[in-house]
Amino acid sequence: MARERKFSIDELFHATKQLLLKQGYDGFTFSLLADSLNVSRGALYKYFENKDELLTNFVFYEMDQFLLKLKQIDNQQGFEAQFDFLLHLIFSHSDIQKLSKIGQQIPGNEKKFGKLHFDMYQYLQGFIELGKEEGKLKSNLPNALILGYIFQSVAIPNHFDIAPSVWVSSIKEIIRHGMFTST
Repeated sequence: MARERKFSIDELFHATKQLLLKQGYDGFTFSLLADSLNVSRGALYKYFENKDELLTNFVFYEMDQFLLKLKQIDNQQGFEAQFDFLLHLIFSHSDIQKLSKIGQQIPGNEKKFGKLHFDMYQYLQGFIELGKEEGKLKSNLPNALILGYIFQSVAIPNHFDIAPSVWVSSIKEIIRHGMFTST
C-alpha cells in the first residue's frame, strides 16, 4: 500500500484558492483539489468533512488575513496616506472581493459574511471621518456610500488590459477628482 503524500494547510489553502478563483463555488470539488495536490480525496477528508467546511475555513482565513492588514491603516499619518494605503491593499488583494462573494454562496454563512462586511465598514469609519475632518471628503456624503464607492471602483474589471500602474492611478484620480474636467 502506497504511503499518502503529506501536505500542509498552507499548500491546501493555496490550491483551494487557485481552484476556487478558477472554478467558482459550484465548480470546486474535492476531486479537483485532490488532483491538484496529488493526493487522494480521502486525504482531504482527514482535515475537513466536506467542501463547505473547507471553503468556510479557507474564506474566513483569507478575510481575517485581509482585515489584519487593513488594521495597519491606523499606522498611516493623515487621510491621504491612509487612502493610498487602502487602495494599495485592495489592489494587492484584488481577489478578496471575489472570494467574499463565493463565501456568501456557502449555505449557512450568509449572516457571518454580512457581519464581516459590516465590521469592516465599521472599522473604516475612522478613515472616512478623518477625511471629512481634514476637508478631503465632502461632509454631506454618507460614510457607507463613500466606502462603497471606493470598493466598487476598485472592483471594475480591466477588460482592455490597461497597464496596472495606469489602471490604479486612473482609478485613484477618478475617486479623488471625478472624471469631469473643470470648465
